[in-house]
Amino acid sequence: MRKKTNLTGIMIILICSVFTLSLIKQGIVLKRIKNDIAIQTKQLEELKEKNSKLEAELESAQTGNSYLEKLARERLGLIKEGEQQVSSIKNQE
Repeated sequence: MRKKTNLTGIMIILICSVFTLSLIKQGIVLKRIKNDIAIQTKQLEELKEKNSKLEAELESAQTGNSYLEKLARERLGLIKEGEQQVSSIKNQE
């Protein structure tokens, strides 16, 4: 009778241990998933902001030539006839 009680106690301890380890593992997985969701949400917000800027740029490009002129001046360094291009040289140390 005593051995049966000890065996039952050991089984209960083993079952509780497995259950506890399972809960700990699920908690770790849940924390990792929440972290991944936070990262993805941040990336989504950044992409939405970038998309808004690109849509505004596209709309500006479609409405007039002034935007195209601005892009040509900024990115390609183009100048109008009669203008002189001025460049700054940064000190290199």
